[in-house]
Amino acid sequence: MNAQLRAATAGTAGHPATNWTTWLRGWISRLVPPGQALPDRQPAYVVSWIYVFGVLTLAALVVVLASGAVLAAGGVAWWHVSSLGHFVNSLHLWSVELLFAFMVIHLWGKFWMAAWRGKRVLTWVIGVLAFVVSIGTAFTGYLSQSNFDAQWISAQAKDGLNSVGIGAWFNVLNPGQMLLWHVLLLPVAVGVVTVWHVVLVRRHGVVPPFDVEPGD
Repeated sequence: MNAQLRAATAGTAGHPATNWTTWLRGWISRLVPPGQALPDRQPAYVVSWIYVFGVLTLAALVVVLASGAVLAAGGVAWWHVSSLGHFVNSLHLWSVELLFAFMVIHLWGKFWMAAWRGKRVLTWVIGVLAFVVSIGTAFTGYLSQSNFDAQWISAQAKDGLNSVGIGAWFNVLNPGQMLLWHVLLLPVAVGVVTVWHVVLVRRHGVVPPFDVEPGD
């Protein structure tokens, strides 16, 4: 029975099985080396505080997404008339502030460490892309406040976006469009880019300091 099972999973005539689960398992194993997806040990230099801000950025992003989901469930005007909604909105705002603070420290820290060393150029580029997409997400959040502040920001941004030719399809004066960008399209983009960045970090490892040679 065991021999038949092994033959069925291995395919025929010695060839590997071609079902999608086998392909997916192989793809994941090639994407992240075994033991690196959730490692329980790290090099000694990771104890430094500069390595903490990447994880703090991820933690702040989780709070941003969770509080944003509650706001979306309550509706656009909920936080204007509810004390609980006002609390959740404040939590959402300050988690965004912390997100950008941690992200900027992480970005500049890795810049001065030349984090693109050791075949990590794509990791660095994807991290910068995550920062750029996050700026767009925060901008549409300001436009979705449904108050005079949102109106003023959208009116000031209108001419600038029209001047670069994207105002026809990214209409900042359309609050419904900006809300959809903010709660659906851009968060999905941030999530995809963030997962991509983390996978690359797990695949190539964290960048060592300049005075630490590979293998030390």
